[in-house]
Amino acid sequence: MIYLFLAEGFEETEALATADVLRRAELDVALVGVGAKVVTGAHGIAVTADVLDCEVLPDESLTGVVLPGGMPGTLHLEQSERVQQFIDWAAAHDRVIGAICAAPSILGHKGLLAGRRATCFSGYEQELTGAQVCDEPVCVDGNYITAWGAGAALPFGFALVARFCGAETAKRLEASMRCVR
Repeated sequence: MIYLFLAEGFEETEALATADVLRRAELDVALVGVGAKVVTGAHGIAVTADVLDCEVLPDESLTGVVLPGGMPGTLHLEQSERVQQFIDWAAAHDRVIGAICAAPSILGHKGLLAGRRATCFSGYEQELTGAQVCDEPVCVDGNYITAWGAGAALPFGFALVARFCGAETAKRLEASMRCVR
């Protein structure tokens, strides 16, 4: 199961486009509400989560953690003990961790990006402690996938699909969605 966390003030495009791409690839994805079942994004769009953060635990069924950015959503994700538990478990058990926009800063603050290639929303580069900051919309380094922001949400989703299902599946999905570059 891939857990995509929604905290109050999340960036809607980053969360929903990513979830959509992952579900089109027929991956098991749960939208996890941090502290509430209905979570309102940074632009006032309310989304009903599949589960509450208190209803799930990091265990062997966990294949990935996805953190959308947005403000103050990123700050709320970082302040959540439950989200921190999931990140720590995923990192310790070699699971995929995806973060987009400002959310890679959470991984940087934990030291998880040290020595890795990573990207983020412009202005957050100094928060990627020890990372080799790349100037690309999406950076993949092992199990860590990071992206610039809302404009990179679809490529971020395709990079996650490639990691879980292979590059060919991601390419077929991108073509079927008629994405332009």
